[in-house]
Amino acid sequence: MLEQLFLNAPTAMLLINPITNRILIANKQAEILFSLDRTALTQYTVTQFFPDCLDKLHDFTQQVISEGSAWSSELTIQAANKVVSIGINASQFANNILLSCEDGSITFERHFKSRIESNYRLGLSQWNTDETVFEQIERQNQLLLTAVGDGIYGVDCEGKTTFVNAAAEAIIGWKKEQLMGKKIHDIIHHTHVNGSHYHVHKCPIYAAFNDGAIHSVDNEVFWSQQGKAIPVEYTSTPLTENGTLIGAVVIFRDITKRKRTQDKLLKALKEVDALKHRLEMENAYLQEEINADFNHQYLIGNSHKIKHMMSQIALVAPTDANVLITGESGTGKELIARAIHEASQRNVRPLIRVNCAAIPAELFESEFFGHVKGAFSGASSDRVGRFELADGATIFLDEVGEIPLQLQGKLLRVLQEQQFERVGESLTRNVNVRVIAATNQDLNKLVATNKFREDLYFRLNVFPINSPPLRERIDDLPLLVKHFIDKVCVRLNQPAPQVSMAQMQHLINYKWPGNIRELENIIERQVILSKSNKLNFEFMNKASVIHLKEQLHTKHSNVLNAQQHKQLERNNLIQALKDCRGKIYGEGGAAELLGLKPTTLSSKLKKYTIHRQDFI
Repeated sequence: MLEQLFLNAPTAMLLINPITNRILIANKQAEILFSLDRTALTQYTVTQFFPDCLDKLHDFTQQVISEGSAWSSELTIQAANKVVSIGINASQFANNILLSCEDGSITFERHFKSRIESNYRLGLSQWNTDETVFEQIERQNQLLLTAVGDGIYGVDCEGKTTFVNAAAEAIIGWKKEQLMGKKIHDIIHHTHVNGSHYHVHKCPIYAAFNDGAIHSVDNEVFWSQQGKAIPVEYTSTPLTENGTLIGAVVIFRDITKRKRTQDKLLKALKEVDALKHRLEMENAYLQEEINADFNHQYLIGNSHKIKHMMSQIALVAPTDANVLITGESGTGKELIARAIHEASQRNVRPLIRVNCAAIPAELFESEFFGHVKGAFSGASSDRVGRFELADGATIFLDEVGEIPLQLQGKLLRVLQEQQFERVGESLTRNVNVRVIAATNQDLNKLVATNKFREDLYFRLNVFPINSPPLRERIDDLPLLVKHFIDKVCVRLNQPAPQVSMAQMQHLINYKWPGNIRELENIIERQVILSKSNKLNFEFMNKASVIHLKEQLHTKHSNVLNAQQHKQLERNNLIQALKDCRGKIYGEGGAAELLGLKPTTLSSKLKKYTIHRQDFI
C-alpha cells in the first residue's frame, strides 16, 4: 500500500539522499512535472533543480531537522525549461523527512543516516522475522498517511473502511472511529450533487477492486457529517495480494476553492464575451456614425424659434427625462436628439439610433430587446438588442408612431421598470436607458384612434420639443445655405461658389415643403451643376408658382360661382403677399408671382381691402 500511495499520489514526490545529493525514487506526478521518466531523474542531483534558491533550500532543510516539520512557499524549481514556484510541506519521521505540497508542487522525502531504499526493499520474510523492522515500516506507513495533505482512505473488497488518514477526517468531518468497518459509500458517497441516488454498482471506487484498473474522477461530491456536499476529485487504486484483488486505496482532495475559482472564471469569460460582443456592436454603430452624413450635432440658426429650442435643450439635457421631438419630416429632429445626448452626462457612450419606420413588424421585438440562439427561424446565435446596447446611454427612437401596437406594452415596461427579456429567454435583464423619441405624426390622433397607447404617449412626452419647419425660421436661411455649400464643396473638393442677394431671394420666396433636407439636396445639386463661381436658383420661383397652381387646382377642381371666385381670388392675393412678405413691385414681388402689372395688383388689393403692411 505504501508503494501504491507513493507512486500514485496526486502530487509530485521525490525520495532524495541529502548526503549524496542524489534522487533515489520519483513517483508518476514527478515524471510529469519534470518531463523525465523515473530512471532519468535518478541521474540528476537535487540541487540541479534548485539553481536559483540553494540558500533557501539549505535553510529549509535545517528547519526541518531542528523543528521536525516546516513549510515554505519561497522555493522555485527549474523544470522542463521553465521556472515553477512551489510550496513545500515537510514532516520528519524516523530517520527521514517527508515534504509535500499541493497544486502540482514537489514532495520530498529526505534520508539522514541510512539509505531508506534498503528499508524500502525489505521482503515480507524479513518483516515476519524482524519485528523491529516491521514496526518501523508500520510507523512510516502511518506517518506517511498523516503527513500527506490529501484525504486517503482504504476499503476492502466489500467496500468496508480499513483505514482513514487525518486529512480525510478534516475534509469530510467524519471521525475514523465512525467509518472503520462500515461501508463508506453509504456514508459519504451515497447521493449525486443533484440529489439522485448514487448506486454502488456505478461507483468508480468499487469498480477499482472489481476490474483491477485505476479510476480517476474530477467532478463528484462526498457528503460531510453535517450533510454538506463537498466537491472532490479522487483516484481509486486497486490493492492486490498474491494476485487477488483485496480492496482499494482512495486518494481525494477538496476542490471547493478550485470550483469557485472556475465558476468565477467562467462567469468572467461570459462577461468578457458579452462585453466583447457589445463593443463590436458599438464599434459598428460608431463606424456608421463616422460614415453617416450628419452635421455633428450642430444646430444652425439665430432665429427666435431656434434660440427658444436651444434653451429647451439646455434645460432638459442634464436630466434623465424622456423627450418627445415633434415636427415635419426633414426639420432635423435627429440633430436635436444628438444635441441633447451630447449635452448630457451619458455622452461618454454613443447615441443608439433606431429607425422604427424601417424595421419589419415581425422583427421589432428582436431589434429592440435581442434574442437567444434558436429563438426563431434564422436565429443562429445570440444577439444583443438596441436597448441592451444603450445601457448607460441614450436610445433615439425615430418615427416612434410606427411601432406596432402589440410591442408598445413591452416598450412601456422598459420605460417604467427598466427591465426586459430577450426573445426566447426567461432571464430578466436590467438596463439604465434614456429615451428620446421623434415623430412627424400627431400622436394624439393615433391615441384617439387606438393606434397608439395613451400611457406610452405620456411616458414618452415628459418633455416635448417642437422642431420648427424651415418656412417658420426663414431668417436662418442664409446661414444654412452657407453651411451646406461649405459642406458639399469640402466633400467634392472644389471652391465654394457665391450666392447673390437676388438668388438668395428666390430661396427665401420658396415654401420649402421638404424643409432643411430639401434645402440640402437643392444646394448639392446646384453646386454640381454650377459652371461658374455663382449659384442660380431662378427655377425656385417657377417651382413655387407651379406648386401653388397645383394646390389651387386640386382644392378647387369644381366649377365656382361668382362669390366663390371672388373669395378664391382674394385668398390667392393674400397667399402671394405672404409668400413675398408684402413686396409688390420688382423681381420676386407679388405682381411678378401672380403675372400681373403692379398697378393692377394695387387696384385689386384696394378692391378687397387687403393691406400689404400686414404681410411685411
